[in-house]
Amino acid sequence: MRLLIVEDEKRLALSLAKGLTAEGYAVDVVHDGLEGLHRASESPYDLLVLDIMLPGMNGYRVCAALRAAGNDVPILMLTAKDGEYDEAEGLDTGADDYLTKPFSYVVLVARVRALLRRRAGAGASPVHTVGGLRVDTAARRVQRDGEEVALTAKEFAVLEQLVLRAGQVVSKADILEHVWDFAYDGDPNIVEVYISALRRKLGAQAIRTVRGMGYRLEAGR
Repeated sequence: MRLLIVEDEKRLALSLAKGLTAEGYAVDVVHDGLEGLHRASESPYDLLVLDIMLPGMNGYRVCAALRAAGNDVPILMLTAKDGEYDEAEGLDTGADDYLTKPFSYVVLVARVRALLRRRAGAGASPVHTVGGLRVDTAARRVQRDGEEVALTAKEFAVLEQLVLRAGQVVSKADILEHVWDFAYDGDPNIVEVYISALRRKLGAQAIRTVRGMGYRLEAGR
């Protein structure tokens, strides 16, 4: 899952990004409302964490502009303000949830997960079964032939991209885009490292390399 944090308090933004990255999400950070609107409009994100008091354009206007353009990405709004009016205004502009600073990081992660579950639940079950492989994207659990498989956060994120399109070819570029953040400029072959790790844990035949195209999950074979 790829998240965008739009927050002008740089220490807070980087702290949130570090924590959410450790949870297995790919996280991009911008500190300006106009840049946040541009980034959210141009790139496919699974969720936005959006501050209200921003330079360039405030969070209310960013949210309203995205909704007016038909962008339905889940939005969790953050603010230092407190009061029913502020919350109502945020929700009226199309935000999905609202969190007042200071907040617990544990609560923020719980809200993020709930919004992602809600979006996934609108169209499909979070539990995916491919042959003997069972992946629960909400609980972030994996079982192979009934046995629990321990994956790192990044391994799970890579597997998630494959299981959501089981039987289809997923390109290396697609995996990089959704699992690593926008600023990643390292070796794209890092994807192959994680594919190899998944094969060791799920079985050598679970993921097939389609030369020149990408990878396909075939755990049922």
